[in-house]
Amino acid sequence: MIDDTLGLVGTTIAEKYDVVGVVGEGGFAVVYRAEHRLWKRAVALKVFRALADLPTEAREELTQNFIREGALLAELSEKSASICQARDVGVLTTASGVSVPYMVLEWLEGESLEDALQREQAANAPPRTLVETVRLLEPVADALALAHERGIAHRDVKPANIFLLGGARDDRCPVKLLDFGIAKVVQDIQKSGGAFTKTSGSITSFTPAYAAPEQFSRSHGPTGPWTDVFSLALVAVELLTGRAPLEGDSFIQLGFASADTKVRPTPRARGVATSDAVEAVFLRALAVERTERYASAAAFWHDLRQAVGLGAASAFDSGAFSARSSQAFVDVTGRTSVVEAGAARPATTTTAATAPNPAAPAQSPARAGLARVVVACVVLGGVLAFGGYRLFGPSSATPAPPVDANAGPTASGSAKAAAAPPPSASAAPLSATAGKCPEGMAYVPGGSFFMGFDEGLAGERPAHKVQLPPYCMDVFEVTTARYIACSDVGWCKRAATTNAGEGINSSEHDAYDLLCNERDPAGHAQHPVNCVTWEMADVFCRSNHLRLPTEAEWEFAARGSDGRAYPWGDAPPSAHHLNACGVECAEWARKAKVEPIPPMYAEDDHWPNTAPVGSFPEGKSKFGIMDLAGNVWEWVSDWYGPYAKGDGVNAVAGPTGPESGTRRVIRGGAWNGSQASWERPSFRFSKEPTDRNHGIGFRCAANPG
Repeated sequence: MIDDTLGLVGTTIAEKYDVVGVVGEGGFAVVYRAEHRLWKRAVALKVFRALADLPTEAREELTQNFIREGALLAELSEKSASICQARDVGVLTTASGVSVPYMVLEWLEGESLEDALQREQAANAPPRTLVETVRLLEPVADALALAHERGIAHRDVKPANIFLLGGARDDRCPVKLLDFGIAKVVQDIQKSGGAFTKTSGSITSFTPAYAAPEQFSRSHGPTGPWTDVFSLALVAVELLTGRAPLEGDSFIQLGFASADTKVRPTPRARGVATSDAVEAVFLRALAVERTERYASAAAFWHDLRQAVGLGAASAFDSGAFSARSSQAFVDVTGRTSVVEAGAARPATTTTAATAPNPAAPAQSPARAGLARVVVACVVLGGVLAFGGYRLFGPSSATPAPPVDANAGPTASGSAKAAAAPPPSASAAPLSATAGKCPEGMAYVPGGSFFMGFDEGLAGERPAHKVQLPPYCMDVFEVTTARYIACSDVGWCKRAATTNAGEGINSSEHDAYDLLCNERDPAGHAQHPVNCVTWEMADVFCRSNHLRLPTEAEWEFAARGSDGRAYPWGDAPPSAHHLNACGVECAEWARKAKVEPIPPMYAEDDHWPNTAPVGSFPEGKSKFGIMDLAGNVWEWVSDWYGPYAKGDGVNAVAGPTGPESGTRRVIRGGAWNGSQASWERPSFRFSKEPTDRNHGIGFRCAANPG
């Protein structure tokens, strides 16, 4: 029987949870079985007792961190059945008078994957096949993919945190991923000097047997979604082999095995016969250097399914998570959004009386009867390092830096510095596998087309023949979360929280400044980043070994060679194609008391201001590129200037615009576009490069390998 060290049995928490008994105890938490007074249903009450060892000021700060992590878990679990549900979070006072945080979690019946593997090993059961492994772990990959898109890393993926609600060998066994957010809280306590030890050794914020190199030593860089990819791959290897994926009997030995560039713990290296394609996927997922790994679980699982021959599941298709984020509850580090306000507007130019302002008007149940019951959605004790060994150093809690999405499968990686300096302006973009594009980019084959539009405004004329070589273009506009990952490690300046430049009068700033997505990095994480200057956009792309597209590349990506009227074809713009001004943005302008915005179409596209990228798949271009019309205008590399007339026969090869100028080109229209002509691929507008505006964002391009 486990002692009730906190004295909570028989008490009622928050006037609604009757504490029945202790069911588990570990290094940093005690888990109780409780019953909801009104619903008469069992819940797991996890009390984070480790904070009781801290000074009052540090305890209060970390308590708030814990509560935020609990809110995060609740939001994630609402979006995925594969994440343990958090029902409540709060602070209670123990029998000794110390205030500590608690979390109320769903009550689970079943067993952990760790227990299942131990039981199978004792019974000499055969390891799982590749297909069985993929099917068992797919819910875990789905949960991680959702978290990764929100900019959240788990940091302690292991069999003990994978909970089975059915038989371990059942086809499509329901699975829950446990312990989101706990590793970060453990790190915070360690940094605060909490008494976080046990007689058997130090408690770490990760499990050495499933840890990536960067968790053992900060010389490998910060932790992030790529860390979870490494751990998930190790769990898969264990299912395929029936034995521990990393070889070592101590913390130091496991750390060496994790980062040994000569021997990677892939299935083939552990004696499993696999195809070259499968081995290549694991080599990339288990690369020592984090920039050579998959950037997210979605990318890893997509390639693994393809290599195994299962095809791409819809959940792991490119853009699937962005598409499902087009709700009030948004992606990457999402929070429920408040009412979103409109974009700032640049002033018109003299090229046409009706030129637009980018931001202004004009514009599976638990099985009963299982032998083992595990009740908490979070593990009880943290992870024990082996007695007598110290950590090399805690893994960095710094948000993820930009990841080189170009890295292909590799057998090893070197222990480089945490963040290499960004390349110079003249550095050639890196590429993925030869002939392909970096992850998250679409391949544009190049070709000949007539750039511009003879029947358009002055800036669009004349139509002239252009020839482009193949290139790659971001499928989505650069998101707030993706940009923050760059600014958080000092490679990029932070996006602004106010508009600056032409087009907004003083009375409108209060409304339009609220629309800078940097103000709400959680709720607008998957919305396009905005309120960035041309230079900030350029630095971001170059810091990620990419570049801004040329104006010609942007237009060809939107229209191809067939001269279509819009990226999706010749049908007029509608609420199904793009995020422009419908009745919703006109209503926002009325409530915000800014200059009225006439709607382009008499429909509601559900986004009064910016929308999560990829929310309008019907508007994609022939190359699969999203949001080339609407949402935000996009900076391109060119200075603004008149087109050369040309001779109509000989194509201009790869034009890059004037060598100098005073204004940079923006393309594509924004959420407040009022005229269909602004959504034409040929339509051009320009802005001072120092302007930052809620109606302007960007995307990157690259040369194919």
